[in-house]
Amino acid sequence: MPILVRTSSDEFQGILRQRYGGFVHDGATPVFQFNVDIVLPEQSGTGNVDDDLSVRLENNRWILERGDFHAELDPAARRGFIRQTANPYSIDAAFRVMHSLLLAEDPDEHGLLIHAASCIRNSRAFLFAGVSGAGKTTISSLAPPDATLLTDEISYVRKTSAGYTAFGTPFAGELAKPGENVQAPVGAIYLLVQGPENKIEPVGPAQAIRALMESVLFFASDKRLVDRVFDNACAMVEAVPFYRLTFLPDRRVWDLIL
Repeated sequence: MPILVRTSSDEFQGILRQRYGGFVHDGATPVFQFNVDIVLPEQSGTGNVDDDLSVRLENNRWILERGDFHAELDPAARRGFIRQTANPYSIDAAFRVMHSLLLAEDPDEHGLLIHAASCIRNSRAFLFAGVSGAGKTTISSLAPPDATLLTDEISYVRKTSAGYTAFGTPFAGELAKPGENVQAPVGAIYLLVQGPENKIEPVGPAQAIRALMESVLFFASDKRLVDRVFDNACAMVEAVPFYRLTFLPDRRVWDLIL
């Protein structure tokens, strides 16, 4: 879903081009437009990125607020604005919230943002989900040379004509490395557990839905959209195999991932 960003700040344009690298496409047709108003820290009246994020619907507009930014989105017009200082972390957060809302709203090509690492190997994408410390960054760093990193932090999965497809994202985790701007059909989702041996066990639908919902990134409390996200998660569980992957931190674990 290409996003058009307009700003009068040449400095901020340069920051975005450097941060998003291969995800910048000047000629793409946007599905949403963002005007970014860059202000000085003393003018912003903002706090920091650690403040709580608020996402609410008021008068048919989404209001996004955190200590470091204020944004408003008009879903009908597919336009919005963000007021922030010249740093990439604020717009990162706004992008994530916006994409989570757009994916939930789309009736045909719905999808989810998932707190999971993902890689492509043998033309299929594999997701690795788990709580903080479960090993998402570790298993990404252990990937063999023929694997392509989509992300070690936030996976972007969308229903397409080919089934569920995972897309690369520029949102980097501990590897401090953006994913590649490529895509592949999802082969499986692995729930990570570090343990004394490498093994894979199938996961039943109820446990898979519970684990997936714990990993979904969704920030709004709107009941209609929360129900839609749950329905989207259930549909994904029906279509994609889920496994529990217990692993040691060595490269041999990738011999099990097929």
